[in-house]
Amino acid sequence: MPTAFRGDPYRELDVASDASDATIKRRWRELARDHHPDRAKPGSREAVDLTRRMARINAAYDLLRDRDRRARFDASPTGRAAAARGGRSGENGRTRSFDDDGGRRGGPPAPRPTMPVTARFDTSEVFHPRNATTSNGRPDYRTQPPRSVRERASDREPLRASKPSGPIERRPGRIRGRAPGLEEARNTLLEFGKFRGHTLGEIASFEPTYIDWIARTITRDRDLVISARVIQADLDERGIERRYRPPTPGFGNGRAD
Repeated sequence: MPTAFRGDPYRELDVASDASDATIKRRWRELARDHHPDRAKPGSREAVDLTRRMARINAAYDLLRDRDRRARFDASPTGRAAAARGGRSGENGRTRSFDDDGGRRGGPPAPRPTMPVTARFDTSEVFHPRNATTSNGRPDYRTQPPRSVRERASDREPLRASKPSGPIERRPGRIRGRAPGLEEARNTLLEFGKFRGHTLGEIASFEPTYIDWIARTITRDRDLVISARVIQADLDERGIERRYRPPTPGFGNGRAD
């Protein structure tokens, strides 16, 4: 069942009352493309308005493409009024009317078709055969002559030692440039290892070999090593014997004797 339409379908589709079927169909496609609801965000107010507008466009097109319904509308008072107007006012207030071919009536004539601008260029002078020499073989050094080997060597930087990969970071300590006294060395607090929290003097009293290990092994704390060596010299001076244990491969792997 065709959709009923109330109003002027010619005004709705923006076509003249004597427009052909092809013109009406072409105009309906243009309006459907411009007012399709898919152009707006789903659920928005704009989508609702476009849906209503598209429904009226489709209803007007259904009326005009049916010859019987169109004839009945043209015979009605509304249709006779549309024929008297000869067109309708567009959305911008301008009167628009179309002929059977879809062209616009009135206005300036269409410009005459012109021939495309073309040209032919002679490129024979820039053509060179394969492996051809494009210069006379000698460079032009009139503005800046080449420099001799001696001149180029004089501009070189003098030889210098290579830069290290990075700065040498040392742990800041309390003593710089001098060895501490024996009492000060004995009061140095150990901050790592199994004797952490003890002073070097206390460690020397019950485990003097650990002082030798610190003096021989530790490298990250310069002041601690110097203090350990001061205590080590005092132990040697007093004749305290220590049992030296050389490092063995696989240290930590228990071996039953």
